[in-house]
Amino acid sequence: MALMPKRVKWRKSQRGKLRGYALRGNTVAFGEYGLQCLGTGWITGRQIEAGRVAANHFLHREGKVYVRIFPHKPVSAKPLETRMGKGKGDPEFWVACVKEGTVLYEIAGVEEEVARSALARVSHKMPFRCRFVRRRHGL
Repeated sequence: MALMPKRVKWRKSQRGKLRGYALRGNTVAFGEYGLQCLGTGWITGRQIEAGRVAANHFLHREGKVYVRIFPHKPVSAKPLETRMGKGKGDPEFWVACVKEGTVLYEIAGVEEEVARSALARVSHKMPFRCRFVRRRHGL
């Protein structure tokens, strides 16, 4: 089952604009190491789940994986070979709007090399470039 909200106030939403950098959610908060995105865009619920599965599969039940994003935004699509008009299409999938600098995943309880390898596998599932970051204890 793909990630999606239990209930929403409005069934369909407009696309909106993603500008600037992430001002919140841009530091490692729960784990020791994280995966930070270097692009701006949408990540679907399937992509988020694929990254989570890849990390858990690589870690073999060691450590803990934290997913820092959730797909709240519905994306609608009209059926193929449909004429123009007749309103907006039904929601097809759900996306998380991600700005540059957002921490997507975090890992705790493993060595740095293991975390680096696990997050490298996760980054292959993401639609834009990502980088490995570690927690800054000085703050």
